[in-house]
Amino acid sequence: MGFFSAIFGGTDNSKLTEAINEGAFLVDVRSAGEFASGSVKGAVNIPLDKIGSQLAKFKGKKNIVVFCRSGNRSGQAKSILEQNGFQNVINGGTWSNVNQCV
Repeated sequence: MGFFSAIFGGTDNSKLTEAINEGAFLVDVRSAGEFASGSVKGAVNIPLDKIGSQLAKFKGKKNIVVFCRSGNRSGQAKSILEQNGFQNVINGGTWSNVNQCV
């Protein structure tokens, strides 16, 4: 784990890679415009401000990986999901980080 990951609680890429290999639900929480400019293959776009109204899409998923541009919005999305009873959420950080694990 790198220096910044240790301080800021970054992503454990081995856990992330394992979840992705097991078919995790990949959710890009950036805006529709950001998503359209490129994302992770197989990911769905549910912008951060829509997470609370789209909870049904997360039900029954074994693992959920949320990600964005910097890791900030995905951290917020993870918190929202956990507050709504989802315990299987991984903050993948940046979309390029998740893309490297796919």
